Amino acid sequence: MARTLLRNVYDPEIGLNIIDLGLVYDLQVDEQDRCRVLMTFTTAGCPVGGHLVNEVYEALTVLGFADVKVDITFDPPWSPQRMSPEARQQLGWP
Repeated sequence: MARTLLRNVYDPEIGLNIIDLGLVYDLQVDEQDRCRVLMTFTTAGCPVGGHLVNEVYEALTVLGFADVKVDITFDPPWSPQRMSPEARQQLGWP
């Protein structure tokens, strides 16, 4: 359910959701409805990074998760190979 909600969070610069872009590295929900997201940005200096984190919080708290934690990592760094085949197709990439 949480992963489905995150498909509604779009990178405004690229126009694709953060799941298909491969920005979400890990997503965990425990028995107490605490949600932890480990994600990255397309670049370390991503100008919309703060916006994306806020959108993730909003998307998950709407569902009623008791606690949402978003951790940002750049290890490993994001690369286009992390994108889903659908995302690559939308961008016209092989």
